Amino acid sequence: MFSRHLALVICALALLIGAPAQAEILGMMNYESMPPESLKTLKLGDTLERREGIAIIELDPESDRFGEILWDMPLNPEWVAHHVFFNPDQTKAYISFLMAPKLGVMDLTQSPYRVEFLDVKDCAFGEDIIFSTDDSKWYLTCMGSDAVIVGDGKTDEIIEVIRTEHQWPHGFDIDNRIDRALVTSTVSPSDLAKAGDHLTVVEASTNRVIGEVRVSEEGAEGPAAPVEVLFVPDSNPPLAYVTNMYGNSLWTVEWNPETKAFDAAFAFDMAKPGGNLPLEMYFADDNRTLYVTTAQSGMLHKFDIGENPKQPKHVKTVKTGGGAHHVAIDKGGKYLFVQNSFINLPGMHEGTVSVVDREGMTLVRDMTTLKDRGLTPNSIVLLPKWNDLAGH
Repeated sequence: MFSRHLALVICALALLIGAPAQAEILGMMNYESMPPESLKTLKLGDTLERREGIAIIELDPESDRFGEILWDMPLNPEWVAHHVFFNPDQTKAYISFLMAPKLGVMDLTQSPYRVEFLDVKDCAFGEDIIFSTDDSKWYLTCMGSDAVIVGDGKTDEIIEVIRTEHQWPHGFDIDNRIDRALVTSTVSPSDLAKAGDHLTVVEASTNRVIGEVRVSEEGAEGPAAPVEVLFVPDSNPPLAYVTNMYGNSLWTVEWNPETKAFDAAFAFDMAKPGGNLPLEMYFADDNRTLYVTTAQSGMLHKFDIGENPKQPKHVKTVKTGGGAHHVAIDKGGKYLFVQNSFINLPGMHEGTVSVVDREGMTLVRDMTTLKDRGLTPNSIVLLPKWNDLAGH
């Protein structure tokens, strides 16, 4: 009898050892209910109870469990969770909220994950969360209160509140090598027709506002609405890209060591490859590649910036879905995951995640799990095991 049981155990172990590893790439995304008119279109009715939450979903297109929800945590449906950002060592996730003066902090080293909610009373319409190079500070932009909240990267205590030179701060990035941070002036949350044209310049060591940079042409028909700013890692001299949401363009701001100021210049017309409403930017391939999403056209664009970052060369564009917004990049270098939804605006809340082959810039598969439930993702990251920060 003992020999028979031993033989069965050995056979079972042999099967486990010989079994191929299950394909797996896990993504985390916060979601909310689609607007009633979209629910009607999807034939889901218009009386579903409003929902918000954070889900972990299998995103490997080769997995038998592709699209399966593995973990789901509800959030207050009135707060409107907006973005999820990882700190540099990917031990904590930070969640911003549009409709509540809160900041969510998730400890990624503990299982199961739990979220602590911090009060940020000076923040209305929380947007981006960016970190200093050494992770000693975080910065939360507040588009509805013209403020940037500065917090301690270790204790998460609020240190200071920066009042920006221009209204509607949204995008933010910092280069500690030159002691400077840049803040975009985007749009009014209560009136999207009101928009900015400038970046506020902040001295990073003191949090003092010391200047501004215009990122649109004089005499332009309307405001450019710069939405994101992102420094190219290790660029020399330091150079950042700016996406102009209404200007439908890509601009650069380059540090001038002689004047100790930034020189701004037009870099690319996003209409050329069919893009409209540029939003997010990401770096890859040792910072020689730039990816840009355009929401209204529902596209992901690839640029070669290796030869001359001031003159990005368009390589290829792939159609993903209405509201193409955030992108998650896997460390393995095989896939790009595009979250297709932009704050539930008409025509820009497809509700899917598009898996794109990184080498060929071709669509591999769409994840429709949330859309099929009348939900739409608002941002996306991969769990730390797979997540490439891509310059963020």
